Amino acid sequence: MASLASFFCSMSMIFLFAAPGRGTKNCFIDSIYSFGDSIADTGNLLRQGAVGIFAPIGRFPYGKTMNNATGRCSDGLLMIDYFALNLNLPLVDPYLLEGADFRSGVNFAVAGSTALDSSFFLQRSIVTPVANKPLKCSRKLEHALILMGEIGGNDYNNAFFQGTSIDSVKSFVPQVVDRIVSAAKEVIDAGAVQLVIPGNFPIGCMPSYLTMFYSSNPSDYDDNNCLKDYNSFAMYHNEQLQAATEKLRQSYPKVALMYADYYQAFMYLLNNAAKLGFDKDSVHEACCGAGGTYNFDIKLMCGLPGTSTCSDPTKYISWDGIHLTQEAYKTMAQALIMQGFAFPNHNIHNQWKC
Repeated sequence: MASLASFFCSMSMIFLFAAPGRGTKNCFIDSIYSFGDSIADTGNLLRQGAVGIFAPIGRFPYGKTMNNATGRCSDGLLMIDYFALNLNLPLVDPYLLEGADFRSGVNFAVAGSTALDSSFFLQRSIVTPVANKPLKCSRKLEHALILMGEIGGNDYNNAFFQGTSIDSVKSFVPQVVDRIVSAAKEVIDAGAVQLVIPGNFPIGCMPSYLTMFYSSNPSDYDDNNCLKDYNSFAMYHNEQLQAATEKLRQSYPKVALMYADYYQAFMYLLNNAAKLGFDKDSVHEACCGAGGTYNFDIKLMCGLPGTSTCSDPTKYISWDGIHLTQEAYKTMAQALIMQGFAFPNHNIHNQWKC
């Protein structure tokens, strides 16, 4: 079975040589490759067969703002879409989309993916030829942006939602971080020179966590009405990931390796919600859900009978209690690109400028 590096190189050769180039040689970045879960999946799980909590993603109200349910876990576009738009590139097609144009990159992200599974490719028994043109692969990846996730969120969500304690989940953070960094290393060894590794969100601010781990003790909440302990856990993961990313950066000094601070970008959104156009009284409520304080019920997810959708998703941060709205993703993407939430390149707009 091919390794991640071999598969990635093979697939990049197949996709990038499948058709003539787009004439973007003057651009610093001319393609995007994305790995990860539902934060970045633009339609792969839908084509695999979405089940469980993901079953409704292929129908209304998902895609409401786009007037098209594409398999994105939102009412519209995701952060990866806004990264592509910022680079003057087409939206990145999911690799399972029949007839897709992969000249500007490929999206391998699949909703529900975890870091501690076997590799994404081995898990799905994808057999590919071992790359036999590493030099050409390296040259093609020289102007590609690689988005490594967000990866790891589902490892934690699955454990927490099944009642595992924070201390127990904390014990396998090093394994999750090691898997993320190992995957990044493999892609670098395949020839990638521009990578973004995102951290975890402040999960204690999400309607799903606020509902499932509701506490009657006010001291369990911070000034933003988020659950302190779960946000502290997310920060612990992020600290470990940043430290590991820095070590990787030192091992590959010629690689532009950026850490995307999803945690602080989200907190910027939350703390400036009214100024950014969101309804300040609904920052912890899902736009689409089954009611309750946070409009979330894990047994009655958005899109199922008995749920309803807000009239204006642009006023909400959370779409379905787990994922964000298009407007929230847009705001976060802009914050990451323009406002210093990516390190060490505090303003990556100039680096990405086409």
